[in-house]
Amino acid sequence: MDASLTPEQDEIRRTLRELLHGRCGPRELRAAVDTPAGHDPALWAALAEQLGLPGLALPEAYGGVGCSATELALACEETGGALAPSPLLATTVLTAPLITALGTDPQRTALLPRLASGTLTATLAVPGPALATALALTGDNTGDWAGGGRAGGVQARRTEDGWRLYGQVDQVLDGHSAGLLVVAAHAGGFAKSRTLLFLVAGDAAGVVRIRQTALDATRPQGRIQLRDVEAELLGEESADTLTALAAVGQLAAAALACEAVGAADRALERTVHYVKQREQFGRPIGSFQAVKHRLADIYVAVQAARSAAYYAAWATTPPRGAGNRVTSHDEPADARRHTAAPPEARLALAQSLEALRTASAEAIQFHGGIGFTWEHEAHLYFKRAAGDELLFGPTHRLRAHAADTAGLFETPTEQEVAV
Repeated sequence: MDASLTPEQDEIRRTLRELLHGRCGPRELRAAVDTPAGHDPALWAALAEQLGLPGLALPEAYGGVGCSATELALACEETGGALAPSPLLATTVLTAPLITALGTDPQRTALLPRLASGTLTATLAVPGPALATALALTGDNTGDWAGGGRAGGVQARRTEDGWRLYGQVDQVLDGHSAGLLVVAAHAGGFAKSRTLLFLVAGDAAGVVRIRQTALDATRPQGRIQLRDVEAELLGEESADTLTALAAVGQLAAAALACEAVGAADRALERTVHYVKQREQFGRPIGSFQAVKHRLADIYVAVQAARSAAYYAAWATTPPRGAGNRVTSHDEPADARRHTAAPPEARLALAQSLEALRTASAEAIQFHGGIGFTWEHEAHLYFKRAAGDELLFGPTHRLRAHAADTAGLFETPTEQEVAV
């Protein structure tokens, strides 16, 4: 196995880094998060027009670039380092793969080219705070996380003209600004309870959206209220929605792991630069042995997390010709079980989030008094670490579910004990 990046992958990283360096500095970042949308539309347009970033991992038949999850994860590493405020995670990582996997041919033809071009943004609306559960990151997604009865969430009701949705979803990434909502809703009542995904236009009648105050301002969130809203079922009723969500969860974990590695690396880079300049007792504090040891520990943690994140991205990429197959509820359980992805992505995400938490916390400490100020950007990296753990973690649950998936702590059978 050759672990080095291809020339094309290096070119994607280099070009994206140059673009973000010129358009996503500290001043531009603060201006973008203060806008009503929470991101810079001009930056998003540049990422789409110059790099084709929104469609990087979408098929060429639908206007995408046709790259794999590996290239998308590498791109996320660069956007994570810059804390780029953009709809990339919600649109490209969470929503577009669901439409690709579950959507009918007319739905793919109508939506994917617009998503690939960046003219349409989208988000996945899951009753909060259940996003990690719905994506099968911290446990099986077969429970009642979508609501039902008195459990809240979103309810789907079939009518003569189609489907109607009612309910409320909190903590939706870009939920206040996305042009398309993919809403997870509970359908079928108690007798035939199931979770389905629906397409809802962001400006549809009966949709009320409010931006919420989020810990991480670079990842804006919104509250969505659906008041008897007309919706279109994504794909067919027989499609295995939960398997598709779990597959997207693997992609999201790999992308988020690389994103966290990029942010941790940038926080470490800025810290090293600062300790070389700040003097104490007549010498740079970076020359003290204790400081060197602490920074060396952070460096090792970041590099180990990068290795795990790269492997997770590679493991998430399906073999050529495998396609995006979504099984049906009618298939036997054994036929669906083999489609579940291995736990590498969840483990990599846990390791990367811990590396980011450590690197960002130490960055604040090493910057001294200025590191605790609102004007310095060190706190933005710490908030990214904390916010991602709240949305997609915590890390101990990521590891616990990975261990359960791998069967590390299964009770041996009598035959295995006898052997």
